[in-house]
Amino acid sequence: MAGTNSKAWQLNRQINVSVLIQLVFLASLIMGSWVNLQRQLDLLQRDVTMLLQCQKNFEQKLESLWSQSISYEYRLRALEKVSTKTDMPEETF
Repeated sequence: MAGTNSKAWQLNRQINVSVLIQLVFLASLIMGSWVNLQRQLDLLQRDVTMLLQCQKNFEQKLESLWSQSISYEYRLRALEKVSTKTDMPEETF
């Protein structure tokens, strides 16, 4: 009977070591996934920051072009007024 107990204990010990190895492996997979996720989040944050910076630069260029467009439109209207005044025939009294 003592021999059967020692075999059962060895079987349980092997199962426990196997479970322990599986748990360690699972923990290492979880840690690896977590580290990979953190790295991906860092890359995503960098990309979003760069995208926001590019958007700010684009907005500044767009505002500059908009102000130039308004300036050119005022100049064009002024030139049209001058040209319509010179194209009008003068009335003689």
